[in-house]
Amino acid sequence: MKLQRTNRLRALTAGALAVTGALVLSACGSDDNAGGGGGQQTSAASDIECDGQGNLLASGSTAQKNAVDVWVQAYQDACPNTKINYNPTGSGAGIQEFLQGKTTFAGSDSALKEDEVTQSAKVCNDGGKAVNLPMVGGPVAVGYNISGVDDLVLDASTLAKIFDSKIGKWDDPAIKKLNPDVDLPPTKIQAFHRSDESGTTDNFTDYLATAAPDDYPYEPAKAWAAKGGQSANGSAGVATNVQQTDGAIGYFELSYASGNDLKTVKLDTGAGEPVEATVENSTNGIAAGKIVGKDGDLAMELDYSTKEEGAYPIILVTYEIVCDKGNKPENLDALKSFLTYAASEDGQKALTEIDYAPVPEDVITQVREAVTNLS
Repeated sequence: MKLQRTNRLRALTAGALAVTGALVLSACGSDDNAGGGGGQQTSAASDIECDGQGNLLASGSTAQKNAVDVWVQAYQDACPNTKINYNPTGSGAGIQEFLQGKTTFAGSDSALKEDEVTQSAKVCNDGGKAVNLPMVGGPVAVGYNISGVDDLVLDASTLAKIFDSKIGKWDDPAIKKLNPDVDLPPTKIQAFHRSDESGTTDNFTDYLATAAPDDYPYEPAKAWAAKGGQSANGSAGVATNVQQTDGAIGYFELSYASGNDLKTVKLDTGAGEPVEATVENSTNGIAAGKIVGKDGDLAMELDYSTKEEGAYPIILVTYEIVCDKGNKPENLDALKSFLTYAASEDGQKALTEIDYAPVPEDVITQVREAVTNLS
């Protein structure tokens, strides 16, 4: 039975951001989401329309976990009759759980493949199919932990060799050439990659293969393919290992670098100055992309080889994957209500406070329309 309960409540976007520090530092699910009622919110509030009630189960991308935590905090403060449980299992696992009908939506840092769209017909009723809705953007930072080194520049070629075990020490001539004024130690490089299938890995390896094809001979993929290195589960696992290991380097979303007080690599892209992993610079990088999806799908193609000034090239866009039609009736209203908030001006603005980049306006406008049309 369709629930017709719609309440206009004042949401605590500011209250959600007040817990951001704890969310980022924990990075994996031990968050304290306890909060007061909507009446306690005094600033940066937004109107959230609460449609439906019940439980929404979702899983997938660890890259967007910190963003989803903030959205869920604000939404549930406004809409206490809807509970949202997002499990950061990784993009690959999240897609599979969605395709098995276990979740209402999935988060993925990579768009669905054609065979996955075909498979989605089993869970999307009424002739529906799964579509990609870009909701979160941001830089994939390359974080490092090298005693005595506070500033480090690398390029795509050098990164490819480091993560393929072709460069083994931090005082390698190739690294020295990029950092002539840095006292680099002979410390062994400890390169960490994801052990689970990950859209973050997919985007990172897409950058390496596009910007340094001669040095990274592998196909970009969610599963790590290069030789050597050490693995860890999830973005949080990689960031934690880098934080605890002298000589370590790894890739993860900027919020995990910030939350773990990790320094990040500046990239020599061929522009006039090395480019830092920042929200602003990644927004410049995402803006160079374009929508390539069709028939209601909003999958994007990103430009990993940009040489534009101030454009950070290792970027990702995280998608919420949903059925365009044929969603379960008992979840539809709450699903649309939550995604409407996430794609709203306030929902996107909240991302900048935790080192994510809002989706460009011309794209997020199409996302809002697509959410409205879900059935």
